[in-house]
Amino acid sequence: MRRAFFPLSSPAGHWLVGLLLGLWLGVAWAGADIRLGVLAWLGSEEAEVQWKPLVQELARRLPGHRILLRHYDLDELAGALQAGEVEFVVTNPGHYVTLEAERGISRIATQVSAASQDPAHVVGSAVVVRAQRDDLRRLEDLRGGSLAAVAADAFGGYQLIWAELRRHGLDPEQGQPKPVFTGFPMPRVVEAVLRGETDAGVLRACLLERLERNGVVPPGQLRVLSPRPEVGHCGVTSALYPGWAFAAARGTDPALARAVLLVLLSLPPDEAGQAWSVPADYHPVHELFRELQIGPYAFLRQTGWDSLWRRYWPWGAGLLLILLVWGMYTLRVEHLVQRRTRELSSALAESQRLEARIVAGQEQMDHLSRLSILGELAGTLAHELNQPLAAISNYARSLLRRQQGGILSEQALHQAAEEIASESERAAGILGGIRAFARKRNRVRERCDLAELVRETGALLRGMQARAPAIALEDERPASGRWVLADPLQLQQVLLNLFKNAWDAQQAVASEAPIGVHLTAGAGRCVVAVRDHGGGLSGELRQHLCEPFFTTKPDGLGLGLSICKTIIEAHGGELEATEPAAGPGLVMRFSLPLAGADETDPP
Repeated sequence: MRRAFFPLSSPAGHWLVGLLLGLWLGVAWAGADIRLGVLAWLGSEEAEVQWKPLVQELARRLPGHRILLRHYDLDELAGALQAGEVEFVVTNPGHYVTLEAERGISRIATQVSAASQDPAHVVGSAVVVRAQRDDLRRLEDLRGGSLAAVAADAFGGYQLIWAELRRHGLDPEQGQPKPVFTGFPMPRVVEAVLRGETDAGVLRACLLERLERNGVVPPGQLRVLSPRPEVGHCGVTSALYPGWAFAAARGTDPALARAVLLVLLSLPPDEAGQAWSVPADYHPVHELFRELQIGPYAFLRQTGWDSLWRRYWPWGAGLLLILLVWGMYTLRVEHLVQRRTRELSSALAESQRLEARIVAGQEQMDHLSRLSILGELAGTLAHELNQPLAAISNYARSLLRRQQGGILSEQALHQAAEEIASESERAAGILGGIRAFARKRNRVRERCDLAELVRETGALLRGMQARAPAIALEDERPASGRWVLADPLQLQQVLLNLFKNAWDAQQAVASEAPIGVHLTAGAGRCVVAVRDHGGGLSGELRQHLCEPFFTTKPDGLGLGLSICKTIIEAHGGELEATEPAAGPGLVMRFSLPLAGADETDPP
C-alpha cells in the first residue's frame, strides 16, 4: 500500500512542524541523553560519517538533549535493545521486522529516496559479477556457482536475492548457488568477487554506483546481473521494498518519540537525497519472510509430525490416494506382464519347435538329394565295383592254376598278391566314398579348401561312373584365398550335382571334352565356375533353372539345383546359371565368403 508523501519541505510545512515541535518540546524534559543505535552495514567509520549529519540536526532541533550515536552489526543491535542501551534504532526493513517481533520496537518514520519519493519502494539488492564473465547473464546462470554475501540474516545483503533465486528455480540452502558469507562491512563482498573467490556477490542497491563514484571500485570492473528495467537510477536485481526504519525501543517515552518524529519529518533531504517520511507499510517484508520461513516465520520450518500433518494433510491424503491408485495399477500391470510373458514364452517355444522341424526337414532333404544322385549313378556303380572284383578273381584263379601245374614261382606269387591288394583297396575306396557321401549326419562348419573339394569330388565321380569325364581345374587363387568356412559334405553334394548335370549335358551331344572348373577371386569371396560343353540353355530357361520342380531332363525331379541353391545361400553365397564367354555349353557359378583372417591359412 502506497502512503501519501506530504511535502513538509515547503515553507508552510516548516512553519507547521516548528509549531508542533515547540509544543512537544515544551512538555519534554531537558538534559536527557538520546542514544541512537544504527546498523553499520558499511563499517563503523562509514556509519559515523553517514549518520553524523542526522545526529547534528537532531541535536540542533532538540535543544537540551545530547544525541549519542552508537553503531552495531545485526546481532549487536539486537543485544543493545535487550540490554536497554538505546532509545532509538535505525536499521534495514528486514532487521526491523525481526526486532519488532523479538524486541517490541515500533517504527516512527521510514527513509525515502529522492529518486523515488516513495517510502514503499526504496530498498533493493543487486547481484554483481565481474564484467568479463560472459557466461553469467541471468540469475539462472549461477547454478553450480558461488555467491558472496555479508550474512545469512542481512536483508539487503542476502535475503532479498535469496528470494529472487528461489523464484528462478535456485535455492542457496541447497548449494545452488553456494553462499559464501564475508561478514560486515559490505565492501568485503566486492573484494571477494574482484579476487575471483566467488562467482557473484550481493550488494545493497546503488552501492556499486556509489563505490565507483568514490573511486573504491574502478568503473567497468563489475556489472549488475539481471537489472530491472523499471529502476533507472541504479542497477537493481531484486524487487524494491520499504526503506530503512527509524524505530523507538519498547521503553522509550512516547512524548520523546513524537518529538523526534516531528524533527525527522521536518528535515530536508541530505546530500545523498535521503529524507524521512511517515512509516511505510512493511507488509511486503512480512510476505518475504513468510516465503523464506525466516525471522518471525521461522516456526514454519518446524518438522514435527503434528505440525506437518496440520499443514500438509491435504497433500498427504492426496499422496496416499495416488499411492493406492499406483499400487493397483502396478498389480494390474504385473498381471498383464506375466500373462504376456507366458504367451511370448509359449510362442518362442513353438517357434523353436518349428525351426527344429525345418532344420530336420532340410537335413532330410539334403540326405534324400544325395541318395537320389547315388540312385542315378547306381547302374554304372555296379560296373565300377565289378572291375576290381573281377581282377581279384582272375588273379586268385591264376594262382590256383599255377599251383596245380607246379609252375608257381615266388615272383608270380608276389605280383599276384600286390595286384589283389591294390584292387581290393580300390573297391574299398569306392565303397567308403559312397558310404561317407550317403551317410546322414548333422551339419557342421569347418575350414575347407575349395580346390581340394573339387579334386575329391572329381575322384568320387570317377569312382562311381564308368567313362566319367575328366575334371579340368583352373585355380587363380593363392592357397590362402581358397579357404571358406562351410560344411564340406554339403559343398561336395553341390559339386557332385553340378558335375553330374554337366556330364549329362555333354552326353546328350556326345562331347568328350573335360568338365571345366575355374576358381577366381571376387570382393572377399571365392568364385567357383563349373562349365560344360553341352547344348546350353536359352536365357528364359536359365532364369528358372534353380526353381523347385523345374527340370530339363525327361526323368528328372527338378530338386537337385533347388537344393544346391538352398545350400549355397545358407553358406552366405549365391548360385546362378550363365552363358559361357565363348563356345557352347552352360556355366553354373557360385560364390562363398572367405574364412576370417585368422582362419584363412590351412592347418
